[in-house]
Amino acid sequence: MKFAIIGCGFIAKKHATAIKQIPDAELVAVCDKVESAMTPYTEEYGVNTYTDMGMMLENETIDAVCICTPSGFHAPVAEAVAKAKKHIVLEKPIAMTIEETDRIIRAAKDNSVKLTVVHPNRFRPVVMELKKLLDEGMLGKISHASAKVNWNRNQEYYDQAAWRGTKQYDGGVLMNQAIHNLDLLLWFMGQPEQIFSMEATRLRNIEAEDVSAGVIRFESGALGTVEASTTVYPRNFEESITIFGEKGTVKIGGTNALYFEYIDIRDLPEAETEAITEKVKSEPWGIPGHQQIIHDLIKAVNEDREPLVTGEDGKKALELVLAFYQSAATNQPINMRRGVLV
Repeated sequence: MKFAIIGCGFIAKKHATAIKQIPDAELVAVCDKVESAMTPYTEEYGVNTYTDMGMMLENETIDAVCICTPSGFHAPVAEAVAKAKKHIVLEKPIAMTIEETDRIIRAAKDNSVKLTVVHPNRFRPVVMELKKLLDEGMLGKISHASAKVNWNRNQEYYDQAAWRGTKQYDGGVLMNQAIHNLDLLLWFMGQPEQIFSMEATRLRNIEAEDVSAGVIRFESGALGTVEASTTVYPRNFEESITIFGEKGTVKIGGTNALYFEYIDIRDLPEAETEAITEKVKSEPWGIPGHQQIIHDLIKAVNEDREPLVTGEDGKKALELVLAFYQSAATNQPINMRRGVLV
């Protein structure tokens, strides 16, 4: 499959690298309003460059497009890509509003193109091992879970571009950094029922939040806590998810949630516990998540199935972030029905 990239900022490099690693994928074009941003791609990949998205989408050789624009532009770009009958790899968050998200999902369905959202942390070896344990019921009834993302994004990070840290185009720590952790929390714990959150902008000169704390009641009755920040000095401190069940306790953690920091499960033999712990330690990153997302899109097209991470998955993560925002703005609990804001 022949791929194009729209938006040649930092994250586009990961997409280009991932495409290069996939035997049945080729990067053939990039698009950006700033010509100099495309220079590295012409030098390394010999691709065609476009400053006009419409002209690029007229190229019939392009099968799929990676959308790497600022988040606030996802909806109109994704709609245009879908109407051009190109499959879509869409960076997180899927969009900034539910209305925009529904437009994207509808455009993909109406034009019979596949849509996947980049939540690559699902493919980390430790995450897949924990998901398997949960699906097998090894932890029993879950009482509660904790998700933490305490990272450093200094003022220079936000000053790189005018859209960073804005509510319209970027969002704060929940929308931009912790949304991956929230996606995993939903994947592990199921649908949320009620949300309460508080947030603040403490240290960064931005419009959106740089620190957030909240609680979730899931439809199962289990509780969850979420703590997220970009204010940590002087570097990333932790990313973790801990799940507490009647038959086990598991924490995946480190600065990027790559390892089992703690695993004690009643019905999991000690030798098996050590085996999966060492397996994860030996190759914590596994195959890069962006590569897995893009490769899965290709397989989804060839097999005519839904991608492993769908537009609806992206919508669920966005709805949770928006529920946190709504709760913080109103200082009230927010009710959800089957994961949807009500």
